[in-house]
Amino acid sequence: MKRSVTSHLELYLHGEADLILSVAVAEGADAHESLTITSNGAPIEAHEVAGRHGTRLHRLLGPPGPMVIDYSADVVGLADPIGTEELDIIEYRRPSRYCESDTLFPTAQSEFAGIEGKDLLDAVSSWVGDRLSYVAGASQPTDGAVATLLARAGVCRDYAHLVVALLRALDVPARLASVYAPGLFPMDFHAVAEAHVDGAWHVVDATVLAPRSSLVRIATGQDASETAFLSQHGAPVDLRWMAVTAVVDELPTDDLTQLVALR
Repeated sequence: MKRSVTSHLELYLHGEADLILSVAVAEGADAHESLTITSNGAPIEAHEVAGRHGTRLHRLLGPPGPMVIDYSADVVGLADPIGTEELDIIEYRRPSRYCESDTLFPTAQSEFAGIEGKDLLDAVSSWVGDRLSYVAGASQPTDGAVATLLARAGVCRDYAHLVVALLRALDVPARLASVYAPGLFPMDFHAVAEAHVDGAWHVVDATVLAPRSSLVRIATGQDASETAFLSQHGAPVDLRWMAVTAVVDELPTDDLTQLVALR
């Protein structure tokens, strides 16, 4: 399997800003890649910072003015699945900023009590998919799983947050992964949940918008606060244009009867 991905960001910095990019494919992938950044028409360098679970961040201090960021990668084959540490089991069962599993505990218990393993992942994914409508612009960047459930609408990160929160409320370790997603429409960065069952991490995507086996991991964390493609500190930054592509040499079908690891 060969997957080719790109991302293009056009920013405007209203002053000096500390920028953190999360657009590079995660460590462990066999990738031939390129990252170029220009500020006011001149090249500028970013340095790489290692995050958890192979996440690769790129940080730079940007001067005021326009900035263009281009990333591309050809990913050949499949990466090895990420292993599990004891800290993962502890950390990914806790409530987090966007996944309020403690608030959703009564809902999770009433809807899914007694269901385990893959049957639980299927039940939560179907429940979330049935109750939410995928509507661009329906949610705010500060909305968490509870707000999403009340609004009954959102985008991929909102679906993933709700899945993660419900699973954590049932003592299943769950986390968020940002990915490139061949087959996704409309094309964008994508977010999915990962759940730890049967001794390994498996993808749960309640949007069912892209084949799970074609996804390429970018970043992994508690929720969107740890997986955003761009974060900034200092001066305000406008995102003026963004384009993402992700293609695969042969788009696979997604057999929903099978557990799938993100590779």
